[in-house]
Amino acid sequence: MTIDDTERGIRLRAGAAEVTVRPDQGARLSSLSIGGLELLRQGERYGSFVMAPWCGRTRQGHFRNGPVDHRLPLDAGEHAIHGTVRRRPWRTAQVDERSAALFCDLVEPWPYPGRVTQLVELAEDGGSLTLTLGVETAGDSFPAQAGWHPWFQRRLGEGGRPVEIDFSPEWQEERGEDHLPTGHRMEPKPGPWDDCFGMPDGVDVRLSWPEQLELTVRSRAQWVVVYDQVPEAVCVEPQSGPPNGLNTHPRLVTELEPLEVSTRWEWRLA
Repeated sequence: MTIDDTERGIRLRAGAAEVTVRPDQGARLSSLSIGGLELLRQGERYGSFVMAPWCGRTRQGHFRNGPVDHRLPLDAGEHAIHGTVRRRPWRTAQVDERSAALFCDLVEPWPYPGRVTQLVELAEDGGSLTLTLGVETAGDSFPAQAGWHPWFQRRLGEGGRPVEIDFSPEWQEERGEDHLPTGHRMEPKPGPWDDCFGMPDGVDVRLSWPEQLELTVRSRAQWVVVYDQVPEAVCVEPQSGPPNGLNTHPRLVTELEPLEVSTRWEWRLA
């Protein structure tokens, strides 16, 4: 384990796996290396970043909490996207060789005081990574979502074959022209995708880089967004609700019931 928050972040190691976490960049994972193969697209916008206290787009930055109407800053055209913590510095609560616990307080422009936590844990054998997010209130209850936006490399190194995505969702959310679910569920369609899918038994998506590595993304969360419309990377995003979910599938965070969601990534080298 190495700590260097300003330049290299927190580096966790187990077996053939190494993970780098950047507290100064929204607690994103800037690197996930397995047997010398880098799985995450590089660059400050990429890696795997936290989405909280909402995921994806919130329509026109608008949501309600009971009778109270709120407006969030618009940063994706006419919408507010991916929460407020992905570009803020986080604080490190605890670190050891294989795990790191971090937190970030919720402040303006989010209208309610609270905290987002992330626990990053490598398995002892280096064969999996577990990420756990929590959203807590420091006062009034509020609706919230949490999830991850990993950018996986389409190819692992020069000459590698493109990744193959395999999953069996129960439905696909129809996407409107504004990129938000219309509320209509339909039979899943073949890609390319920039779409949200329902998996009521839990997220279970396999990514295979032929003759190199296989990785499975699992979560008890029931929603996943899959994006594969750029040549460099693909995204598989487990999240606690669909895009615009603050309005359509609100999950209330109270002092007695924080929001918690986790994902486990398991891999094996070919």
